[in-house]
Amino acid sequence: MTTADPPRRPGTALVGRAGFPQLLRAEWTKLRTVRRWGLTLLAAVVVTVLISLFSATSSGIETTGGGGGGGSPAPTGPGGVSIRDDFTFVHRTLTGNGSITARVTGPTGEQPRRAPEWAKAGVLIKESTDPGSEYAALMITAGHGVRLQSEFIRDVAGSAASATTPHWLRLVRSGATVTAYESADGRTWHEVGTVRLATSAEAVQFGLFVASPNAQSMQRKFGNVSVSDQPSRSSARFDEVTVKGATGGDWRLTDVGRPSGGGQPTGDGQGELRRAGGEFTLSGSGDIAPGTPMQPDLVAASLNGSQLSLVLVAALGVLFITAEYRRGMIRTTFAVTPRRGRVLLAKAVVIGAVTFVTGLVASLLSYLLSMPALRAGGHEPPLFPEFSLTDGPVLRAVIGTAALLALIAVLALGLGALLRNTAAAITTVVVVIVLPLILVSMVPLGLSQWLQRLTPVAGFAVQQTTPRYDQVAGLCLPEDGCYPQGAWTGFGTLAAYAVVVLGLAVWRVRKRDA
Repeated sequence: MTTADPPRRPGTALVGRAGFPQLLRAEWTKLRTVRRWGLTLLAAVVVTVLISLFSATSSGIETTGGGGGGGSPAPTGPGGVSIRDDFTFVHRTLTGNGSITARVTGPTGEQPRRAPEWAKAGVLIKESTDPGSEYAALMITAGHGVRLQSEFIRDVAGSAASATTPHWLRLVRSGATVTAYESADGRTWHEVGTVRLATSAEAVQFGLFVASPNAQSMQRKFGNVSVSDQPSRSSARFDEVTVKGATGGDWRLTDVGRPSGGGQPTGDGQGELRRAGGEFTLSGSGDIAPGTPMQPDLVAASLNGSQLSLVLVAALGVLFITAEYRRGMIRTTFAVTPRRGRVLLAKAVVIGAVTFVTGLVASLLSYLLSMPALRAGGHEPPLFPEFSLTDGPVLRAVIGTAALLALIAVLALGLGALLRNTAAAITTVVVVIVLPLILVSMVPLGLSQWLQRLTPVAGFAVQQTTPRYDQVAGLCLPEDGCYPQGAWTGFGTLAAYAVVVLGLAVWRVRKRDA
């Protein structure tokens, strides 16, 4: 014999049987009916926009032009990327198909005595000696073995990741395709990769090259930054040089990207060739690679206000749970829905969704208003690239800012459920998020990057849009919006914090009385 459920009026639910959609509706009702919480969300939008706009209007610079090539304008590569294309090149003209092979020893440092890690020496095929022209270069680097590089941003590692010199290098041109080979003994060859040149020119320049990028170092102590960015000079020896194909003229020395053109060196920083029979010793400086200007990330700068509005968002996340504990209303909530974990998850979904929408409005307005102010202040191409809201990295930064504010609200909610005290939970948020944001611009760089990697502050890496390349050694300052890890890696760190804290909160509300 079974006992029927007691009759109930339509539209009512039995205690303890509320579904998750009903929980979401109940938590949304709680949030929207508390006026001061709505005002807090509005204040978060206003603070984000005003602080971002104020930061943009007060960060004007004076543009002086010039690039990395002895005062000539900086060339641009694929997609308008700022590049460096100034190096020492000993070359001949190749018409049609052909190849060049050389045994390379070096590069070794002349000034300073230790060559920079990305100093390079090798064989190169280039459309012309004009800066920014197409090329394929196979090289030995001072600290990263054999590399095949092209298009200024493409980098392929050879099998000899820590090649000892001398080492044999070979480039073979067949139409628009250039194939690179390396050998440790000159007999057994390994293919490194292929490059397809965009140029249709029949005649190209090929030969030997040396490049030595600037030697950079930085020290920071309690907010004082000392940066050293000095030109370097390296040399390499080439022998057993063989060329095949229709070549014209004798070897010529050209300092690509420098005013002197060709011939013998005429001034500081110019290349030098010493030749004895079939042996070439080549010295020079400069680089052939993506440019790495020490400039702030404009998109991240346009979203600066989010670093202050997170305090308001976090406070709302804490109050969304601790207010019920303080007033004793949580007992009623758990009486209606005994499955306490579902209640906390519903709160997390509601506060996360509402904060995301609020953050999206705030970040979108901040970007649209701050970017024109930054451009008006002198942050213009080519030093600062051109981009639009529809570009992938920009969209990721704007939407990611809304998502990171949502995660901070969920993290704060979890802390509120764990501590059940408004003051203690907000203080904890300040210690784990706000304090690291302040310290990253003050403490020594090593500690600063540790904070950026391992604390919830890592989530702000989603705002950085300045491209970073592994084949270029660059300085990374937190105050310029630069994070040592990738955008999604940093965002994942913050997400992990939010998930862990919320999980602990769910476990605790199930184990402890309200």
